[in-house]
Amino acid sequence: MNGEVASLVNKEVFSVWFLIGAALVFWMQAGFAMVEAGFTRAKNSGNIIMKNLMDFCIGTVVFILIGFGLLLGEDVCGFIGKPGFDIFTAYQSFDWSNFVFNLVFCATTATIVSGAMAERTRFLSYCIYSAVISALIYPVEAHWIWGGGWLSQLGFHDFAGSCAIHMVGGISALIGAWLLGPRIGKFVTDDKGRITKVNAFPGHNLPLGALGVFILWLGWYGFNGAAATTSAQLGSIFVTTTIAPAIATVVCMIFTWVKYGKPDVSMCLNASLAGLVGITAGCDVLDAFGAIVVGCVSGVLVVFGIWVLDNILRIDDPVGAVAVHCLNGMWGTIAVGFLATNAVPEYGIADTAGNELTGLLYGGGWKLLGLQCLGVLAVGVWTAVTITIVFLVIRATVGLRVSEEEEITGLDATEHGLPSAYAGFSIMDIANTMTMEVNDNTHLGVEDYEHADRFRRDAAVPVQQPLPEAAMNNVVIIAKLSRYEYLKKAMNDIGVTGMTVTQVMGCGVQKGAGERYRGVEMDLTLLPKVKVEVVVGEIPVSRVIEAAKRALYTGHIGDGKIFVYPVEHVVKIRTGEHDLEALLDVE
Repeated sequence: MNGEVASLVNKEVFSVWFLIGAALVFWMQAGFAMVEAGFTRAKNSGNIIMKNLMDFCIGTVVFILIGFGLLLGEDVCGFIGKPGFDIFTAYQSFDWSNFVFNLVFCATTATIVSGAMAERTRFLSYCIYSAVISALIYPVEAHWIWGGGWLSQLGFHDFAGSCAIHMVGGISALIGAWLLGPRIGKFVTDDKGRITKVNAFPGHNLPLGALGVFILWLGWYGFNGAAATTSAQLGSIFVTTTIAPAIATVVCMIFTWVKYGKPDVSMCLNASLAGLVGITAGCDVLDAFGAIVVGCVSGVLVVFGIWVLDNILRIDDPVGAVAVHCLNGMWGTIAVGFLATNAVPEYGIADTAGNELTGLLYGGGWKLLGLQCLGVLAVGVWTAVTITIVFLVIRATVGLRVSEEEEITGLDATEHGLPSAYAGFSIMDIANTMTMEVNDNTHLGVEDYEHADRFRRDAAVPVQQPLPEAAMNNVVIIAKLSRYEYLKKAMNDIGVTGMTVTQVMGCGVQKGAGERYRGVEMDLTLLPKVKVEVVVGEIPVSRVIEAAKRALYTGHIGDGKIFVYPVEHVVKIRTGEHDLEALLDVE
């Protein structure tokens, strides 16, 4: 009797955990939205939020109508489930938990595509292909794997979706980004149309992107662990789901540090997700060593994938969705064939074909590895063919891409009538939609001000003084943001006690700085600068100029500029309550 009670309690506990896991997977939609918004430009943030909201809502509608039946309906020839409307006709006995659980997974597949096609896709077109993915493409291949279809009958193993979800979303993203074309300014071409350079488009809010990664990591414990049936199995899944992304991130940090000179922030965020994708298929049959191997490969594979897309395939993927989901979805699925072990809790419980889930490296032979490769190939072909047809039909009818003017303006305004997702903030696009020719001679050869001759000092920080000095002068100094503290101290040291400071954007190029974003060297054409205004009377203007030049000088053209204007008049403006002094500058 006690054993029966314990079994019943255990069953009820894990039934509740199953739904909690589904809720965690739903919460991952917020993570995807934050990652995509943070890794792209501010002028498209509202559009991205709308897409991530609607792919779940539209997916729910079509999943009710047809998707759920195709996925878990009565098997038809091992290919599809039989569509039905039990949710309407037999609600009392309907499998509510399975419906919700599979719905949130379905929505994840659709939202992966959004990131790779961000910033230039028509919203209507997104809604259409998102609906088709949720209604047809995902349910059919997921039936092969989880609904009793032919792959599950053979013994193919994908516990939580490296293949069924992430690889499918990644392949769809790859084909979509290829057909859509790159964002304006991503690739520089010569007169013959050959690509000569890759430009970086820095994400406008990496803290937001990082928040999204942490949300996704948290949700992944539900993503991988929701289907666990015992506490021991759940604990093992949590361990592998923690180890793989952690190892991948560390490996990526070291790899980018060595390759690019500094650890790349956005690449490491991508690597965390890559490790999670990689471990998803085998989280229940891999041990700690297997998770480490998966993480090591994922950490390098994500960097390699982003580089290949930029420099070989010339495909623009703003958030790294293809490298994270497509490549690591394939790798994670195939890794089961190498690394599955019987030294895990509830070994073999998920194998409906009665086969041993033991990988090649643990003496299991080639059978499982062959099945995993077969599954990757079959699902990949199904996805590639169907999504290509969908994209081509959309492009030929309603159109897939926005106009050049709409893209430059931003999709928030043109697609949704939203002036900005950041009301009250002044947003400026500093990406490479506008580039300048690089001046190869910006370095002046001497970085120390004391050792630089007068020519170098004047070239680095030119002074514009159109009129002779007056009794009072307004000195305007344009400087790099990084030199502001030096400038402020220099002014204070010579007796200047008041300054007006404005943050502005400056346009120019300094080659050789070596900044990189996602492995691509950046030519930042619009840089944050400060404009400092100082009104001086008793202090000689020449002394202010010399102190400013000394503070700003780094040995490069463009270190700063100084303008001097005589203050001709100081007038008082009567406002009713206060007298305001206004300085009238006359050139």
